[in-house]
Amino acid sequence: MSRIEQLIVEIEEYIDGCKFQPLSNTKILVNKEELEELLVELRLRVPDEIKQYQKIISNQEAIISEAKTQADALIQEATVQTNELVNEHEIMQRAYSAANQIVEDANAQAQAIVDAAVNDANNIRQGAIQYTDDILRSLQTIITHTMDESQSRFESFLSSLRSSYDIVATNRNELSGGQGQEAANG
Repeated sequence: MSRIEQLIVEIEEYIDGCKFQPLSNTKILVNKEELEELLVELRLRVPDEIKQYQKIISNQEAIISEAKTQADALIQEATVQTNELVNEHEIMQRAYSAANQIVEDANAQAQAIVDAAVNDANNIRQGAIQYTDDILRSLQTIITHTMDESQSRFESFLSSLRSSYDIVATNRNELSGGQGQEAANG
């Protein structure tokens, strides 16, 4: 399991361990600093793992290069054998036939090696892309959940402030109404 996957599990466990907000079965209270620490570490780890996958993808070139080198060596070997056979007059016809077969076999074998290397490299690249997409999807879900929680808390806080403001305004109105009557009676 990669460090990114471990961090995602830690974030999920942290969220599961949080207490529910009073009078709610869906909203939780989150320690912002702890969650931010986990998210910062996750943000720092993502580029490292992406670099690791890019190295894997860059090895595709080495695999293809090695396959081409092997193919060239097979072709060179076939060419040498062909030249040796052609130099002997008695078996000239057999030499051409054998040389052509060797070249065809070498080309087929080289193509099979190149095809397998390209296929392996594409599979590795696709796996790296899928893994990165899965990690980013998980991160996006966590961020969305955190934003929803923050919005809910902000709205609750704003509602509480509005209520306090209304009480203060009512009290001030009562006080100014009471002073006006004392002045009229006095």
